[in-house]
Amino acid sequence: MSEPNFVQIFGTGATRLASGATTPSAGLFIPDSALQTAGLATPNSASAEGHFAAINLNAQSYLTQTNFDANADQSLYLASGFSSFTTRGTNNDSYRVDQITINLAKLDTSATIDPDNY
Repeated sequence: MSEPNFVQIFGTGATRLASGATTPSAGLFIPDSALQTAGLATPNSASAEGHFAAINLNAQSYLTQTNFDANADQSLYLASGFSSFTTRGTNNDSYRVDQITINLAKLDTSATIDPDNY
């Protein structure tokens, strides 16, 4: 098998932009429609944290432990953690805390996380 591609991880329409005359710098493009599929209702006015949550939810749908176990070229998998509750602020408001655990796997060559290894 091969490494997961941009669409599988970031959603339909996601692509890597090459630098060129009209695009001075390379980058990653994730369309609003891909973020809406993950549940972000209003990407144009959502917070940066909302975008990050939607990106993780998109990734979680493909980067599963099952796919990881079946594909030696996949280096990451996301899993749901345990929900909990905490209180915050001066009113001790109750907050629900949901977890997404990101697991990174590589050959054991160093003890640091280097994005180039994944």
